[in-house]
Amino acid sequence: MPLPSGAVGGYPGGAGVAIGSQQVPPAPASYSGTFIPEIWSGKLIEKFYDATVMAAIANTDYEGEIKNQGDTIHIRQRPDIVIEDYTPDTELEVQRPNAPTVDLTIDYAKYFNAIADDVYAVQSDMDLLGMWAEDASESMKVTIDRELLTTVVLGGAKAVQNRGNAAGRISGDIKLGVTGTPINVVKSEASGTNTDVIDLIVDLGTVLDEQNIPETGRWLIIPAWLAGMIKKSDLRDASLTGDSTSIVRNGRLGMIDRFTLYMSNLLPAGTVGGLAAGETAIFAGHSMAVTFASQLTKMETMKSERTFGELIRGLQVYGCDIIKAEGLAEAIVKKGTAT
Repeated sequence: MPLPSGAVGGYPGGAGVAIGSQQVPPAPASYSGTFIPEIWSGKLIEKFYDATVMAAIANTDYEGEIKNQGDTIHIRQRPDIVIEDYTPDTELEVQRPNAPTVDLTIDYAKYFNAIADDVYAVQSDMDLLGMWAEDASESMKVTIDRELLTTVVLGGAKAVQNRGNAAGRISGDIKLGVTGTPINVVKSEASGTNTDVIDLIVDLGTVLDEQNIPETGRWLIIPAWLAGMIKKSDLRDASLTGDSTSIVRNGRLGMIDRFTLYMSNLLPAGTVGGLAAGETAIFAGHSMAVTFASQLTKMETMKSERTFGELIRGLQVYGCDIIKAEGLAEAIVKKGTAT
């Protein structure tokens, strides 16, 4: 039988090796092509999100009443009852209590709109739409927190006695800082223009005390660098007793001087936050001071009309307002230089 063209010794591509009466095939030639296999992992790199605090610090009792953007929720407050002196043999004065109302307008709205092309969806071994919806939910919280902490909490009508360098409804001499002349905070051994971090927290508590704010339900939001100072201060871990919950989604640290502490990287800071470079606004308050209502009113999946793919989109409407200004205090702080 004739050998194939190019075959030597009975094997294509080269001669075999004779061992006794057996013919052993030659070693295969090394591969010289360009094919490199690509492998897509079924695991995702974990994504880390900023901790959000609005739902933890604010009154959220009215969320279930939201239907659409533009809704107005009328919140009734307790009336003030006047106490009169009693004189025998005289008629009693009749008071008709009038309960004031505060209107919470749902005037904010955010959306997301993403598409999974049919080709990619078929090739993917993951639930793309489900993954994107989860990411959109977390990113929505971060976006809303950052916006509200600046536009509402920082820019709101806080009681004048609860901010600035003459704070205190009664004392009027507590320094909480203003932009341009912030409080320079250090972890301990304050001197000169520096303020001990624990002293700052106590001052904020005193400001709320002078407004007769209840001790239960108080909160304090601080940036990461200030949280680090507390952990290095003389209080150390003893300052965070009574709380077995670690920092998860809302940045909860623990309690100091009746405040539940929350760490947030979304506080107004620097020129982007409307302050001077290096400054950060921190807030202390009570849950009754701020009301916040948010609702995901639309969540849809549909086929795209403009390409072959499936759309997922959502609409979140929300509102936020300060309803008891005396229950919210503000300090403008900067990292001090230890001496």
